[in-house]
Amino acid sequence: MPNRLAESLSPYLLQHQDNPVDWFPWCEEAFQLAKKLDRPIFLSVGYAACHWCHVMEHESFENEAIAEFLNNYFISVKVDREERPDVDQIYMNAVQVMSGRGGWPMSVFLDHDRRPFYAGTYWPPTQRAGMPGFAQVLDAIAAAWQDRRDEVVHHADQITAALTQLAKGTGDSVDQPAEDVELARRIVRQACDQLVRVLDRNDGGFGGAPKFPHATDLLLLLSQVAVKPNVDYRGACELTLNKMAAGGIFDHIGGGFARYSVDSKWLVPHFEKMLYDNALLATAYTRGFQVTGSGHFAAVADATLRYMARDMVDPSGGLHCSEDADSEGVEGKFYVWKPGEVTAVLGKERSDRFCQIYDITDAGNFEGTSIPNRLHATDPNAWDLPPQVLETQLAADREALRQARQKRVRPGRDDKIITAWNALAIDAFAVAGAVFDSQEWIDVATKAGQFLCSRMRRDDGRLLHAFRSGTAHLDAYVDDYALTASAFVTLYQVTADKTWIDTANQLVDSMIEHFWDDTEGGFYYTADDSETLITRNKDWHDGSLVSGNGAAVNVLLTLADLTGNDRYRQYAQRTLNTAAEILQSQSAAAASLVIGLDRFHRGNRQMVLAVPSKSDVPAWRGKLFAKHRSHTTLAWHLGDADNVALADQKSCVDGQPTLYVCEDFTCGQPLTADSVVSALAE
Repeated sequence: MPNRLAESLSPYLLQHQDNPVDWFPWCEEAFQLAKKLDRPIFLSVGYAACHWCHVMEHESFENEAIAEFLNNYFISVKVDREERPDVDQIYMNAVQVMSGRGGWPMSVFLDHDRRPFYAGTYWPPTQRAGMPGFAQVLDAIAAAWQDRRDEVVHHADQITAALTQLAKGTGDSVDQPAEDVELARRIVRQACDQLVRVLDRNDGGFGGAPKFPHATDLLLLLSQVAVKPNVDYRGACELTLNKMAAGGIFDHIGGGFARYSVDSKWLVPHFEKMLYDNALLATAYTRGFQVTGSGHFAAVADATLRYMARDMVDPSGGLHCSEDADSEGVEGKFYVWKPGEVTAVLGKERSDRFCQIYDITDAGNFEGTSIPNRLHATDPNAWDLPPQVLETQLAADREALRQARQKRVRPGRDDKIITAWNALAIDAFAVAGAVFDSQEWIDVATKAGQFLCSRMRRDDGRLLHAFRSGTAHLDAYVDDYALTASAFVTLYQVTADKTWIDTANQLVDSMIEHFWDDTEGGFYYTADDSETLITRNKDWHDGSLVSGNGAAVNVLLTLADLTGNDRYRQYAQRTLNTAAEILQSQSAAAASLVIGLDRFHRGNRQMVLAVPSKSDVPAWRGKLFAKHRSHTTLAWHLGDADNVALADQKSCVDGQPTLYVCEDFTCGQPLTADSVVSALAE
């Protein structure tokens, strides 16, 4: 019989519904039963696309003996980290405090009051490679709970005290980076220079293996290069973007990026594909194109967006979470090739060329098979074709292989829809639609934005976090609010539809009302009326996602410019001052906050483009977005329409498209005719 997880909406929890473990979802019933039976809680946290989560399930949670021990001595709780990032944050901090490292699956033992006293990640079922076996861990924890309860309680006290301090995330710095321009400049420079220092100068990326894309770090560097040329910053971005796009972390056949590379050369990925990675990387490649003019970056952005639009969009208009690393129980099986398989699709001549270019060999580069990549340079003259013709033929070959690959068993998909992740995708599609003059991408962004407005808001306007099978549920978190408001600002800037700004204002007002810390400043991750956990975290550091406070600062500053609401700027200012210690000592881990700090001091430029009517927007949109205007707020004035405050009184001169370029809301002479085109091209 299925266990209690059978009633869940989460695909990850549903994967465990037939385990012999007597799982509970995160609920009060589980903790009350633990107290009644005087048992510790085993908390297991993971997500649907997590390879090692599947391994631990198969090895341990499907093991009858281990399940029986868990059922007799513990209350077992299973959590989808994507549904409950608030729970995940707290107990991941506990794992890192106790073990010095983190990851998923996350395995934590709690007392009746939900306080952690022992934690780890993946354990094999029996002792192996220096790791204790899970059965051995369970036996030791059960014995400690029974025989050394005082030690358990004391340890829980200590860990909880440490988590309380970590939840705050800030120290008692008296520095005020939002008030001190020189300090702010030093912080921005320090963050960028640190990224250059840790750059892998051979293979790109920041640090060694395993290598993660670090899209927010790339966006920080690109924002600086967009304002002032810097050879080191630009070189770091170009090297990393080129190497990632050449590596196996990029799906050359179907588009999109895997989660990370297990090696330093970006060759062997951890094959799962996450929506947030692909959204942020599509944005990074689009911005890379704006800054460098690289047609290759434009092509990678397009392939990534095409993957998301083709394979991740739900019929409702929202976008799904992720695709698994495994198919048919084998990691990467869907993505790898042998030469004979390529020949069967392309024929001998085209196959030989394709395999040489994409490193597909009999020996293979991954467990006897080949991950397509272009890390090894090939002679562009070897095939006696102009480069453009060769690339056109290779594109046709890739599409033929993609069609053939569709006949394979696809990896599993987590088809739930997460608000913050969709916001990142909306932003990526909207910006790319403007930059590459693609109405298709703008339509995807608009439809997803409409989905968030219509299906992910309560009757009172508050946001919800997750959606699946026609049901939206779970209170939204601060990044849901900040990133959605930011995506709606982008939709306004791309479409000139002011209703997106009106909705963004509503979301930001709600974010301030329910997440703001009026005592110390900054935004909590959870709302004031959300479930009470053992701590209430503040999210300052960028990880896979943009930090909640970083996202909040940036959207507050943009909305302050667009609406003239200086209250938004004041909240951003206080948040940056609260983050003083993080900005000074951990800036390389907080790129979005650093972008916000730089924008606070240097983002005082505004551009308003006045056109006679909304029908004129498509003709001018590409020109407005031709450059990465990272420190400029963009707005439209449409004839007699209701316009944002920034665009008030900035109408067309003599009925012609007119550009207003302003510094600190003081505008130069309006530009018309050819002067508009020249100014937008600068």
